[in-house]
Amino acid sequence: MTKRNYEDEAIKLSKVIDIAIESMRKFPSESWSKETLDHVVNCYKEYKEYAINPEPKFKKIASLKYLIEDVFTRFQESSGKDVEYFWQELKKQNLYYSRKDKLDKIIKSGKIKSRIEFEYVTDIIVLAEQEGRITKDEAMLLGNMLDNFALKHCK
Repeated sequence: MTKRNYEDEAIKLSKVIDIAIESMRKFPSESWSKETLDHVVNCYKEYKEYAINPEPKFKKIASLKYLIEDVFTRFQESSGKDVEYFWQELKKQNLYYSRKDKLDKIIKSGKIKSRIEFEYVTDIIVLAEQEGRITKDEAMLLGNMLDNFALKHCK
């Protein structure tokens, strides 16, 4: 197994970002205004810039993980033509990232294990319940997990 290096991973992520932007432009969300679409696309362009030209202290694989999280959140947790197109294009271009349901994984584990998971659940819990991706009981369980994590880690 070859060791991953920052440059290779950043290039790979930049290709993913290009596909994300293409998919959102090709199949814009009906609930987004043109201004919202432009804002999200600009955010993705910034992610790409951060990946390709990071500050020297952030030129680490570990730092890329945060960008990867930001880039993939929408495509891991949403649905629609843009999301399906995104995953099809990744597969076509042999960009090996897998689609995961992180919320289900957190529910099954019964615990929030990191700050990234904490922020993710905080951001997605209401929308996931509104979309019917989680039940009212699962939303309550996640709320309790957020409280428990906050008590231990956010003093």
